[in-house]
Amino acid sequence: MTRILFRNARIVLTQFIFDGSVLVEDGKIIDVDAGELATADETVDCQGQYLMPGVIDDQVHFREPGLTHKEDLRTASRACAAGGVTSFLEMPNTKPPAITVDGIRQKEAIAAQKSFVNYGFYIGATPNNVDELTKVTNVPGIKIFIGSSTGDLLVDEQAALERIFAETTLPICAHCEDESTVRANADRLAGTSDVSDHSRIRDELSAMIATARATELARRHKHRFHVLHVSTAAELALLQHAAPYITAEICLHHLFFNVDDYARLGSRIQMNPSIKTKADNDGLWQGLLDETIQVLATDHAPHTLEEKAQPYPASPSGLPAVENSLALMLHQVNQGRCSLLQVASWMSDAPARVWGMVGKGRIEVGYDADLVLVDMEQSRTIRDAEQHTKARWSPWDGETLKGWPTATYVGGRRVWSQADGFDENHRGSRLNFDHSRGGYWNTIDGIGV
Repeated sequence: MTRILFRNARIVLTQFIFDGSVLVEDGKIIDVDAGELATADETVDCQGQYLMPGVIDDQVHFREPGLTHKEDLRTASRACAAGGVTSFLEMPNTKPPAITVDGIRQKEAIAAQKSFVNYGFYIGATPNNVDELTKVTNVPGIKIFIGSSTGDLLVDEQAALERIFAETTLPICAHCEDESTVRANADRLAGTSDVSDHSRIRDELSAMIATARATELARRHKHRFHVLHVSTAAELALLQHAAPYITAEICLHHLFFNVDDYARLGSRIQMNPSIKTKADNDGLWQGLLDETIQVLATDHAPHTLEEKAQPYPASPSGLPAVENSLALMLHQVNQGRCSLLQVASWMSDAPARVWGMVGKGRIEVGYDADLVLVDMEQSRTIRDAEQHTKARWSPWDGETLKGWPTATYVGGRRVWSQADGFDENHRGSRLNFDHSRGGYWNTIDGIGV
């Protein structure tokens, strides 16, 4: 039995922040208001820093197996730890794609050997793998690529989509861009080498059509559904007052970049769905603030700078973000745009509830001690050369942010600190999922997993 006491912290709970101490025993939180007489085997003096629940990133592409020259589970999870991310959910479009139970178990085995933080893996839908989707267990859910994929992972035929929504029970999430609209736009702009045309090819209409189609399927089948990386303000109308089994997320690049930034950043901000307009930035911010959108994620999807430097459209879509995501939002707190409680909800509590993660997302008795200390007064500049991701670059290179994580704890064990670096011997654990509680809206008052 090992006890750790986090003393002199500003503790970020779900509804308020208070000064106090948190007591952890064998990786579990056993007291969130430990008194002066509390004893422990180890005491961490937080020195007035904020103690937050660890970030849960519910959409990442860590490239292993098959694309490990870009990233792998070791480098990506180190980047997570350095950014305050204690758990991640990884997408199935690896090589080979994770579209079978065996494929999921193989990725979990790799992560058990390599990952510094906790991990879970979506199973990918294809037009004909419903049998696998119905028998897989202990995964966050099913990922459908409605547009923007290759090979078997593209599912845009209505009959296949109907069968997946009708015959499976796991939560479903989807990349929503209408393939026929994207192809028509690409034909119209054939021959372009202007990366800004990426946002004309993958335009607002392609996102609207696919999101409308997917949410209609979810409503008709009453199937729990999560809209990934909402990129347009127009889509919010489809999500406002949505059915209680429909949730949505936004990614950092759709909050912070717009088409005016192509001139400065080029293919560094080439993404699927594409970057949109300043008006979309503003609308999506409002969607977060009014809870039309519940989750904030990264869609971390690195490529090498050599790959990104290819002339458009040969340049691939995707960017790295996990190690800067929390700092980017802490900076927004310091700018007065949102509160620390909102950041903890969007990046920790909400994703845990959407995906039924057992014991994750809150500083609460009985929950796992996945924690991050943050210094809201610290200023640092993001530098490509200092990134832990294997790609070693960031679209936010050169930006100075105020508010940074200083130490990350997974299961009560310090996996990284600004002062001492990484615990090279630590490995995270496979996440556990309980989908019986009904998802985000049924657990909003804390009656959750």
